[in-house]
Amino acid sequence: MSQFNLTAMIRPSLLAAVSLSVLAACQPAEQPQTGHLSAQTAFMDAFKPYCGQAFPAKIVADNQPSPAWDFPLVVHIRDCEENVVRMPLHVGDDRSRTWVLTQHAGYIDFQHYHLQEDGTPDAVSPYGGQTIAAGEASVQAFPVDEASKALFIENGLEVSTTNTWTIRFVDEHTMSYQLSRPGRLFEVHVDLSQPIDVPPPAWGYKG
Repeated sequence: MSQFNLTAMIRPSLLAAVSLSVLAACQPAEQPQTGHLSAQTAFMDAFKPYCGQAFPAKIVADNQPSPAWDFPLVVHIRDCEENVVRMPLHVGDDRSRTWVLTQHAGYIDFQHYHLQEDGTPDAVSPYGGQTIAAGEASVQAFPVDEASKALFIENGLEVSTTNTWTIRFVDEHTMSYQLSRPGRLFEVHVDLSQPIDVPPPAWGYKG
């Protein structure tokens, strides 16, 4: 089992500012279990054949392109633990990004961790969303959660408070990561048919 920097999962300023009652209110409402579990468990299981492997990726849609993304992309489906999938995203030599999917009873949580080279978190990390519907075995959508909205506002990123992230298995050879909101579309396709050499550990990992 790999070791991930757990301290990077804590937002000290946010935790100090938000009461337990507010945190409780931010949790997804209790949802019918059977349909959610079958589709969402199948979705999580879809990663298992690729665990431990790395794959090339490319941007297929970006209506606000940035030079920061003008580097080779590699997605490393590194960890498939019980109810958790961790996928570092390497952008050239930048190993700061990790996507984390966690299945709970009735919903899946999707978070983005952005870490410095020494493993300390960026000011805006982690952020993400949670499913509000059963979804399908091949696709799950993650509207931004309340904690992430608060973090975005705290850091002057109000535009991101309407984000939705979607992960989709387009076909047996392609996985899609998509960010969308009014006026913004960004999508990456991961070529699951072409395993490549595993990259160095993402920042925040040990070994």
